[in-house]
Amino acid sequence: MEARGDLRSILPYLPVVLRGGALFWPPAAQEALKALALGPDVSRVSSGDVLADALTDLRLALNLDPLPRRAAEGFALFFDDLLSRAQARDWFDHVAPSLARLLLRLPTLLEGHYRAAGDEARGLRILSSQYAGLVLLSQELAAALLACALFCLFPTADRAEACLPAINFDSLFAALCYNSRQSQEQKVRCLVHYFDRVTASTPTGSVSFERKVLPHHPESDGITYPDMDTWMKSGVPLCTFRVFSSGLIEDEEQEALEVDFANRYLGGGALSRGCVQEEIRFMINPELIVGMLFMVSMEDNEAIEIVGAERFSQYMGYGSSFRFTGDYLDSKPFDAMGRRKTRIVAIDALDCPTRLQFESSGLLREVNKAFCGFLDQSNHQLCAKLVQDLNTKDNCPSVIPDECIGVSTGNWGCGAFGGNPEIKSMIQWIAASQALRSFINYYTFESESLKRLEEVTQWILRHRWTVGELWDMLVEYSSQRLRGDTNEGFLTWLLPKDIPNGDVDYMCE
Repeated sequence: MEARGDLRSILPYLPVVLRGGALFWPPAAQEALKALALGPDVSRVSSGDVLADALTDLRLALNLDPLPRRAAEGFALFFDDLLSRAQARDWFDHVAPSLARLLLRLPTLLEGHYRAAGDEARGLRILSSQYAGLVLLSQELAAALLACALFCLFPTADRAEACLPAINFDSLFAALCYNSRQSQEQKVRCLVHYFDRVTASTPTGSVSFERKVLPHHPESDGITYPDMDTWMKSGVPLCTFRVFSSGLIEDEEQEALEVDFANRYLGGGALSRGCVQEEIRFMINPELIVGMLFMVSMEDNEAIEIVGAERFSQYMGYGSSFRFTGDYLDSKPFDAMGRRKTRIVAIDALDCPTRLQFESSGLLREVNKAFCGFLDQSNHQLCAKLVQDLNTKDNCPSVIPDECIGVSTGNWGCGAFGGNPEIKSMIQWIAASQALRSFINYYTFESESLKRLEEVTQWILRHRWTVGELWDMLVEYSSQRLRGDTNEGFLTWLLPKDIPNGDVDYMCE
């Protein structure tokens, strides 16, 4: 075990120790977990207040600081005041002891994980910037790691310097005390429901976490970071584009890449006060949070793809209106690696881009970020050949191959990040097409600026535009916006002025 580079890279960020070729809990921590595992009659942990004290004892046994005061108050508030008495009793009688027993098995689960991983290609490790790689975890190991996060047992001293997001749940519970929005309580309810489920029945699948990189310089025969000229000359046909004014990405019925409107730090404000698209997805699919343990923040040429994260919760609302509404039974089928066929790709947009989103550098950054996320790097040789063939006019089919699954997305980077929805919809279409995705299902969330999106995309498809042609028009429009030559939205600017608003049939005659 000592010789494994993957284990050495992650070990400083785990609460266990390596000694004599085996992993262990420190003795004092193990004794504290054993007591908790025996239930409240032995541990005396029967309230949120006492649980917070027990977590401080555990942290001290791991040479960590005591649980922060606000976090301790948050644990007490949630388990003693916000949960019903029946729910709290069940939690302390059954769920908390089961989680302690799961944590006692963490060293064994980790050792089994590294044995099953064989070489270091899939082992748990820090996935550093500019190094493409994949980590494959069992759902049981993921649950144990999330139990560590709930009990705030991960060392945190060097995480910020390593550009790793926060992973313990202390800030999540602390925010209950000074955040009057009920959405914070509802986020915790989603996670508590997850622990209810996994302690009642251990999940048996797998989840993979992949860092995807578009290298700036050629590496072997892979696809590199495209420049402006590459996009302008692309002869790849645009893929099918379907517009939905209602519906949610996570409810997508077709197999597709489901876009996470991400922060450069995976998870964004999921474990603090955030409650928009990314944070909500992490609450209803809590196994996504595990990636926050080992995924270094993303650079402009990187994306993160997570396959197999199970959904556990139903919800309604958004932001301050977010509410946990009950259990969700995920019926997605499994692939050959034991992962549910839920593919989530995290791509971070420019934050408050204003003029930058119309400049060439901003357009190039955004389209390459989306392209990195949408490209199947595992088949990069096939993709490179197909792109080369598609760029040859004599060998240019009119459609993308049907076997390439599509993309389910929406107004990426257009909420708190302040992006332009018309620009972002076209950028994602261009990127998905160049990545040889067969379709985009675009959820507008009833955005007023996208009311003509279906008309425009259908007009473009009828005219059989290529990626390069749409990119050329996007660059030209952006140049005019920067010069002040137009203040129209892109969709209105693009269409010929003699086309009646909404007359799709007329447009395509």
